[in-house]
Amino acid sequence: MKAVLFDMDGVIIDSEMFYMEGTFDWITKRGFKGKLEDTYRLIGTDMKGTYSLLYEMLEGRLTIEEIDEENKKYFSENPINYKKILNPFVKEILSFLKENKIKTALCSSSPKRTIEKALKECEIFDYFDFIISGDEVKESKPNPDIYLKACEVLEVSQSDCFVIEDSTMGIQSGKNANIKVIAIKDKRFGQNQTKADYVFDNLGEVLEFLKSEI
Repeated sequence: MKAVLFDMDGVIIDSEMFYMEGTFDWITKRGFKGKLEDTYRLIGTDMKGTYSLLYEMLEGRLTIEEIDEENKKYFSENPINYKKILNPFVKEILSFLKENKIKTALCSSSPKRTIEKALKECEIFDYFDFIISGDEVKESKPNPDIYLKACEVLEVSQSDCFVIEDSTMGIQSGKNANIKVIAIKDKRFGQNQTKADYVFDNLGEVLEFLKSEI
């Protein structure tokens, strides 16, 4: 093991329900008639994919540009407290990897500014050797581009890495990159995690597993 590549939402921070509830709130006010559970299909998508799905869910009532504006306005007025939703064992696992000279990358479909803000507020920004967003690759998850780019920058082969994910699309992205995938068990959103190589309840269990891999 020479590197561990982390997703952010659902792995580093427990942000997905916050975003789903917030999105459901504002799209309902703009005419959406569905249920909260209908927003779960947004999990794991980049912003382009999210806006495309929202356009469909709103049945074309808003343009993509208007959706972008509404979404940014809502979450600007209702900001997330990243530190409050930092998942247990994050600092422990990052400290362990750093102490053992295992390289790390944060590979998220979220916008770069969101990633950096979250990591800085959680005081874990400096643990990562490389940070990349879905905006910085040609094809977003489930395509392998984001993980292949991380391996290239970190100068490690896919066979020497683990990807840590939670969403169906994220897991598929890691598998498409020919990297072994560890999934954090999803108990709320109905994500299909059957293609993961390993599934653990939390990062504490992942930490114990990684210790055995050194």
